[in-house]
Amino acid sequence: MTDAIRYEKGQDNIVVLTMDMPGQSANTMNGVYREAMEKAIVRLEAEKDSIAGVIVASAKKTFFAGGDLNELIKVTKADAKPFYEGILELKGQLRRLETLGKPVVAAINGAALGGGWEICLACHHRIALDNPSVQLGLPEVTLGLLPGGGGVVRMVRLLGLEKALPYLAEGKKVRPDAALKAGLIHDTASTVEEMLSKARTWVLANPAAKQPWDVQGYKIPGGTPSSPNVAQMLAIAPSVLRDKTKGCFPAPEKIMCAAVEGAQVDFDTAQIIEARYFTELTTGQVAKNMIGTFWFQLNEINAGSSRPQGIASYVTKKVGVLGAGMMGAGIAYVSAAAGIDVVLKDVSIEAAEKGKDYSAKILDKKVSKGQMTVEKRDAFLARIKPTVSDADFDGCDLIIEAVFEDRGLKAKVTAAAESAALPDAVIASNTSTLPITGLATAVQKQDKFIGLHFFSPVDKMPLVEIIRGAKTSDETLARGFDYVLQIKKTPIVVEDSRGFFTSRVFGTFTNEGIAMLGEGVSAAMIENEARKAGMPVGPLAISDEVSMSLMEHIRQQTIADLAAEGKQIPQHPAFNVIELMLKEYKRPGKAAGGGFYDYPAGGKKHLWAELKARFEKADGQIPQVDVRDRILFIQAIETVRCVEEGVLKSVADANIGSIFGIGFAAWTGGALQFINQYGVQDFVARAQYLAEQYGERFLPPALLLEKAAKGERF
Repeated sequence: MTDAIRYEKGQDNIVVLTMDMPGQSANTMNGVYREAMEKAIVRLEAEKDSIAGVIVASAKKTFFAGGDLNELIKVTKADAKPFYEGILELKGQLRRLETLGKPVVAAINGAALGGGWEICLACHHRIALDNPSVQLGLPEVTLGLLPGGGGVVRMVRLLGLEKALPYLAEGKKVRPDAALKAGLIHDTASTVEEMLSKARTWVLANPAAKQPWDVQGYKIPGGTPSSPNVAQMLAIAPSVLRDKTKGCFPAPEKIMCAAVEGAQVDFDTAQIIEARYFTELTTGQVAKNMIGTFWFQLNEINAGSSRPQGIASYVTKKVGVLGAGMMGAGIAYVSAAAGIDVVLKDVSIEAAEKGKDYSAKILDKKVSKGQMTVEKRDAFLARIKPTVSDADFDGCDLIIEAVFEDRGLKAKVTAAAESAALPDAVIASNTSTLPITGLATAVQKQDKFIGLHFFSPVDKMPLVEIIRGAKTSDETLARGFDYVLQIKKTPIVVEDSRGFFTSRVFGTFTNEGIAMLGEGVSAAMIENEARKAGMPVGPLAISDEVSMSLMEHIRQQTIADLAAEGKQIPQHPAFNVIELMLKEYKRPGKAAGGGFYDYPAGGKKHLWAELKARFEKADGQIPQVDVRDRILFIQAIETVRCVEEGVLKSVADANIGSIFGIGFAAWTGGALQFINQYGVQDFVARAQYLAEQYGERFLPPALLLEKAAKGERF
C-alpha cells in the first residue's frame, strides 16, 4: 500500500512531502491523513539538522480537497470531546511544521480549498500553478462549518480582520492571479516543473524563514479589534451579518466570533478558540442539514442518479427558443454561454432583437469590469440569431418553447417549430404549471416532448425542473438531463402533474402568506417571520413580483382544465384576498405599479399603508412561531404529497429542488430534511396542531403518518 504522504529527500537536502491518499481521487483530512502527517512531522523533527527545507506537494489532480465530510457528518454532540481533541492534534501538526525552523513551501498544483488551503497557510511561501482550474479559498461556511484547521487564525493574521472576513464568512474563492494580487500567494508558475524549481530556489535562499506572525513585534494588518477604525467596523458588523443570516445560519456568526476573539490573544489561544467554535458547529444540526444536501445529495444529482441509465450522453449543438421575453432571453443567454448556437424567435424582429439585447447587457457589464474581452463578447453574441421565421430552426436538435402560459398559443408555436427542426429534435416546454402530457398532443412525436422548467432570472437561478410526460421516452429524458448539465444548471426530474413539484410547493408558500393577511395577521409580521424562517423574501413581496394577475390567470386555466375532467378546484382562503386586490383595489403587483407593496420611483419599496386598515385585525394576531411554522410546514407537507403521488422520485431531488427552485430555507437542508431534523413524529404532532388551528391543509399525508409510525426518516 502506498504511503498517504511520501517523504523524499533529494540531493539538495530538501524534503518533498507528496500527499497521495490511497484509494481516493482527492486528498482529504481523514484519519489516514492525520496518521501520515504525524509520521512525516516526527521524521522531519528527527532529521531536522540534516535538511535544508520542505516542499509540500500533491500527487492528485487537485492539491487537497479539505475536511472529510463522510467523517464530519457523523460527529454527534456525544463525540464532542474526542472530536475537539482530534482537531487540536491536527492543528498542532501544522503548527509544528511552520515552527520547524526550516523553510516550508506549498507547491499548489490544483484546487486547494478548505483544509487544503489551511495546509498552504501553514507554509512560509506559497506558489500556485497559474491555471484557471486552480481555486483557492475556504468555502466551509457554505456547508454550515468554519475553517477549523487554523484557517480563521492565519487568515486574520495574514490579511487583517476586514480583508479576511469575506474569505471566511462568505467562502470567497479566488484564482491564482487574484490570489497573488490579494497577497494570499507569493508566486505563480506555468508548469509543475517550474513550480518545483522555484520552490527549491526559495528554500535555499531563505534558510531562516519564519511566518510573519512568529516574528517579534508583528502586528495584524489594519489593527486589532481595539484599534479605533476596526472597533468602528465591529460596532456595526454583527447587525449587518444578522440582517443577512436572520439568525438561521450559525456559521457566519461563529466565524466572526472566532476571528475577532482570536485577534485579541496569542496564536495558540486563538487556535483553541477556533477549535471550540468548530466543534460547536460540526456537532450542530444545521451543518448536518447543509452537508447532507449541498454536498452528498447535490453530488448524487450531478452524477446522474435521476438520469435513465445505459443511454449514451448527448451534446446539444443548436437550440431554438420560442419567445424572446424574460425567460426566452435568459435561456438563450445560458445556452450561448455553454457554446451552443441559439435561434431566438418572436413575433416581431424588434422583440427578438430585444431578447438578444438581454445577453448584450450582461456581457457589456463583464467587459466593463474587465472579466471578459470584447472579442469574447462578440463571439458569444454571434451565437444568438434573432428571427421571426420558423425556417431558421433548420438544424436545431432542441426546441424550447417559452411563451405565455396559454395552452392554444403554446400548441401553435411548438407544432410550427417541430416541422422545421431536425427530425429527431427534442421539443421542450418551459411551462411552470400546465401538464406536459396535454401540451405534447400539439406535436407529431410525443415521445420527443418534455418539460424543461427554468426559473427567473435564468442566468442566476441554478435549477431546471425536468418534467417527464406520459409518452416522453427515456432517451428524450436523458437528452434533457444532459442539456441541463451542459448549461451548468442542476437538473431535478419530476413526473407530470399539475404544477409539477416546484410551482405546487411555491403556490402553498405564497397562498399561506396571503391567507394569513386575510385572517387579519399583520403584513409586516408575515414578511419578517418568513425571512426569519430562512425564506429569501416574504410571501407578499414575492406575490407582487410574480403578479397576482398571473396567479389568477393560472387558477382560471386550472379551473377550466379540471372542469373538463369533471373535477372541482379546491378552495383556499388566499383566493378571496387575491380577488380583492385585483378587482376592488386594482393592485395586481410590482409590474403594474403596486400590489401588497408600494414602489416609489427611486425609493425603497414598502408595504402598502392601506393593508393595515383593510386587512389587519387587533384580535387576528397569532404567535410568531406559528407564522414561521405555517410557512415552512405547508411547503414540507406539499413536498410529501408530491413524493406520495410519485411526482418526486428521490429525496435529493426534493431537497435540492425546494432550495434552488423555491428558495426554501437553506439552513434546513431542504423540505424533506426539514421534517427529518424536526423529528418525523414531532413534525406530525405539530402539523396536527396547525390543522386544528388553521385549516385541514396542514393535515399530515398518509405517507408521513406511515413513516412516523415506523420510526423512519426521508
